[in-house]
Amino acid sequence: MKKALSLLLVVMMIFSLAACAKQETPAPAPSGETPAAETPAKPYKAALLLNGTLGDKSFFDSANEGLQKLKDEVGADVFDFKVEQMGATAADEPKWTPTLLDYCESGEYDVIIIGTWQMIEGLADAAEQFPDQKFMFFDETFDFTSGDYKNIYNVLYKQNEVSFLVGAAAAMMTTDESLPMVNPADKTIGFLGGMENPIINDFLLGYIQGAKYVEPDVKVAIAYVGNFYDSAVGKDLALVQYQNGADVGYNVAGAAGLGQIDAAADAKKYAFGVDSDQAALLPEKAEFIPTSALKNVGNSLYRAIKLDMEGKLTYGVAESLGFAEGGVNLVKDAHYEEMLSEEIRTKIDELEAKIVSGEIVVDSALGKTTEEIEAIKASVK
Repeated sequence: MKKALSLLLVVMMIFSLAACAKQETPAPAPSGETPAAETPAKPYKAALLLNGTLGDKSFFDSANEGLQKLKDEVGADVFDFKVEQMGATAADEPKWTPTLLDYCESGEYDVIIIGTWQMIEGLADAAEQFPDQKFMFFDETFDFTSGDYKNIYNVLYKQNEVSFLVGAAAAMMTTDESLPMVNPADKTIGFLGGMENPIINDFLLGYIQGAKYVEPDVKVAIAYVGNFYDSAVGKDLALVQYQNGADVGYNVAGAAGLGQIDAAADAKKYAFGVDSDQAALLPEKAEFIPTSALKNVGNSLYRAIKLDMEGKLTYGVAESLGFAEGGVNLVKDAHYEEMLSEEIRTKIDELEAKIVSGEIVVDSALGKTTEEIEAIKASVK
């Protein structure tokens, strides 16, 4: 009897162990199917909020292109972004900050990107309300001393440096007898700004300094559109400058600056582009655009996001990018070589090298008083 009971217990243990082993063995996938893959990590997501619209062939298009470049490079499963075009008119302004706050509340984005001086107050408000949300702010100085803003990265550009080269080229062009659309006897060049603010005046002061460096007697006709979208007003202001003797202009007015290029085509004069390669973007008017001054917004955002994805971007600080850092440059392609003489191009290369080396220190409007800026303007009237 004891033997039989012992044998029964042994058999039960064997069956029990077999059942456990069977439970621990994963069930095979049905024929023709593979086991489900692990859920991939979520992509790094950015939101680009424009207080304007795409299609300006300038500033905002550059920002969008930088993000698209990164997405194309690493793939949408690693990096993705959304663009919100909030509009640029006075009627659009009331929705800028609420839209920014809506994006913050969603909690969907690793970083929210905005720019220009018009968004400073809205950014400060959003950064305080959402301390865990990261922001990138471009093309205007953010005052970090006004609060604890460790969630903002501020990228600036040395637009005065590249504008120095444009001013020098414009001043040399306006006295160049080989150019078909200039009056060498009149040493007048034009400048068209969007709105008068420190960044636009930084362009202007570099432009004036560069022009006076090569032509001390040069005159600069200066006008501001009053916004960055009204190309019709930009065209009217530029036409006045051309009619009053300017042979060459420089547009620093976003979409409104496209009016200066239209005016140059009508008046058969020249107009330097800005922010994007406007000769390439406007091939039907390229003969009037010697080259463009690039503020590499797209490149700077591409660089910043890559650093952030690697955990290497420092927040709570401002960074200023010039020639040496690739933040600005002058387009020097086959079109540029065709439009400008070798003498002018050689001089431009020489001046750029001197800026990079520190031999030439380009003046800046940032930190200057209104009186100081007005005195510089008066020196070229």
